[in-house]
Amino acid sequence: MPFEFEEILETIKMTEIEHFDIRTVTMGISLRDCVDRNIEVTKQKMYDKILKYGSNHVKYAQEVEKRYGISIANKRISITPLSIPLDAFKWEDFVEVAKTLDKAAAEIGIDYLAGYSALVQKGFTNGELELLKSIPYTLSETKRICSSVNVASTKAGINIDAINLVAEAIKKTAEMTKDQDSIGCAKFVCFANAVEDNPFVAGAFHGISEPEVVLNVGISGPGVVLDAIKAAGSCDMNHLADVIKRTVFKITRAGELLGRKVAEQHGIPFGIVDVSLAPTPAEGDSIGDILMAMGLADIGGPGTTAALALLNDSVKKAGLMASTNVGGMSGAFIPVSEDQGMIRAVENGSLCIEKLEAMTCVCSVGLDMIAVPGDTTAATIAGVIADEAAIGIINDKTTAVRIIPAYGKKVGDSVDYGGLLGKAPIMSVRNINCSTFMGRGGRFPAPTRSLTN
Repeated sequence: MPFEFEEILETIKMTEIEHFDIRTVTMGISLRDCVDRNIEVTKQKMYDKILKYGSNHVKYAQEVEKRYGISIANKRISITPLSIPLDAFKWEDFVEVAKTLDKAAAEIGIDYLAGYSALVQKGFTNGELELLKSIPYTLSETKRICSSVNVASTKAGINIDAINLVAEAIKKTAEMTKDQDSIGCAKFVCFANAVEDNPFVAGAFHGISEPEVVLNVGISGPGVVLDAIKAAGSCDMNHLADVIKRTVFKITRAGELLGRKVAEQHGIPFGIVDVSLAPTPAEGDSIGDILMAMGLADIGGPGTTAALALLNDSVKKAGLMASTNVGGMSGAFIPVSEDQGMIRAVENGSLCIEKLEAMTCVCSVGLDMIAVPGDTTAATIAGVIADEAAIGIINDKTTAVRIIPAYGKKVGDSVDYGGLLGKAPIMSVRNINCSTFMGRGGRFPAPTRSLTN
């Protein structure tokens, strides 16, 4: 379906009053050909390759922004899960490579470089174990590097041993970045059913089935959807779903257009458009406010999960109609710290972690940017991750946990990172001991849903 000039003009109007922007254009780069027995040679090859493809990334995105009058909030790069090319190296080497990647990211002017990752849903290689060991050091010693670990999948089950190691790494990262409110944990996410073409951080990586280099785009637009719902007034659920679909259709079309134009500037393939409503801390740019505009008195009350399900389903349907290249996670994100509506609901006691977990059954991703007391145990964090992974594999969807056990903080306190990461109130978590259960280790077998052949 060709892009019409009128629909682009209509979308541009959204940018003036409704906070519409393209959240990210993320270039994926394969680093599989950069490995050498000599760590210094490996570092140089990776640095050179990122600069080769990424040196004009910010420039080209800015040119497209200017041409179409639509802001592109973030310019990012994702790389091959680093445990793959560096499988023969030790954890200290991983940290040194991460510093080189951080330097390359700074050189080309991007905000984040993601893909400090391992895929361990069924077990570990030696290099994957070394990467897990290195995570706290990397996240505390670099500024732009984001990390992720996939610990479960519908086809493989849940690697409980990996979850326990991840929980320990999260606790250590929180301690090692305590002088910055444990910000290192905000740059790490633990997945079930991670996707290979996700353009959003902290979980982006350039999957092993992806081409040499590719350009993926993640849209945004909660403010646009919010205003459309308000304008629709009192209407039934069918009409409400239609209003959401029509609105998301427009912003998806705009997002793909800009992504394709940036890819053309680079002379590289366009990959996918991730049709995710991604909130920011700005007023009016909130998923929580959308749910309240749908009729809820507050987030966390009865009807919240149903409202989110309607929103998420409408977003997905709109994306599939607007583009033949929908990918990533595509839906509605519900982070706490990045969403003023969610923050207010936590602060006034309407929203708890348990209700958030229920909401993750019907939305994109999972427990995102959740700050908890610093004395939360590794076993409790592991249990939270396992619960979310179980939702993912049973429902055959991507779920994730980005949790921050903020060092020295307690319920009633908050952490404030500024920018897109926002402010996170410390949420209460049930510290009921699950160490015996998680201590069993091993692997959950794949669910019956995996038997689809």
